[in-house]
Amino acid sequence: MGMKILLLLALLIFTACGKDHKKDHIIAKIPEASGICYNAKTDTLFAVSDRGRIYELSLQGKKLRHKDIGKYDLEGIACDTSGNMLLGIDEGADNLLLIDPKTLNIKKIVSVKRSFHKARILQKDKEYGLEGVTIDPSGTIYLSNQSHYLFPHTDPSVIVTVRDLQHPKTPILSLIDPRIRDIAGLSYKNGALYFVSDTDDRLYRYDLKKGKIDLSAKLPKFAQEGITFDNKGNIYFADDNGHIFRYKEKKFGIK
Repeated sequence: MGMKILLLLALLIFTACGKDHKKDHIIAKIPEASGICYNAKTDTLFAVSDRGRIYELSLQGKKLRHKDIGKYDLEGIACDTSGNMLLGIDEGADNLLLIDPKTLNIKKIVSVKRSFHKARILQKDKEYGLEGVTIDPSGTIYLSNQSHYLFPHTDPSVIVTVRDLQHPKTPILSLIDPRIRDIAGLSYKNGALYFVSDTDDRLYRYDLKKGKIDLSAKLPKFAQEGITFDNKGNIYFADDNGHIFRYKEKKFGIK
């Protein structure tokens, strides 16, 4: 009987150790974390919250600094390849905030035009709006519009591209329709867009050359808002419930 109990205890301990607990992947706590990006120049993370605050974090999650930049509903942040510019999103207003990563000051605000080829893509309201942002090496900016509706419905769940940040308003240049509702965080990596949907708790990869989704991976259940990659094989998620998660890319089949 004693041997059976010992074997049972050993089995329980082994099973517990083998489980991948979500809480083990929390590296930082940020209230209403809504976006995250990696800056290769500084080798740090930048995260934003719904409350208009921006943070700089180490890759281990240590808070290096933070700043309240104003009454903005920040819902996404990206870093250009030079590491010299951060691009934030003010949801609802659908404005892009150009932010200096050294000072965390806003340098400029650019508004995104709401229509594309006479189709109303962005609707000014508090329920939906631009949610994710990422920048590819060529300087093309990808923006995700979070919505329950699919294209061609007004204010659909799509990804749009813009480039011009020199003028007060920038036009939508193209539209990507992956046919996924509630697209939230967005990140460019190796010719593909990675994004999350908080409707079905999944991570998707959209191959830009093939024009289709070629990866769909189940995520642990949390309020996915932002996504980014470092150059060390890690993927990070911003969680609206107040956490920053870090996982290995291979956990989700990313090669």
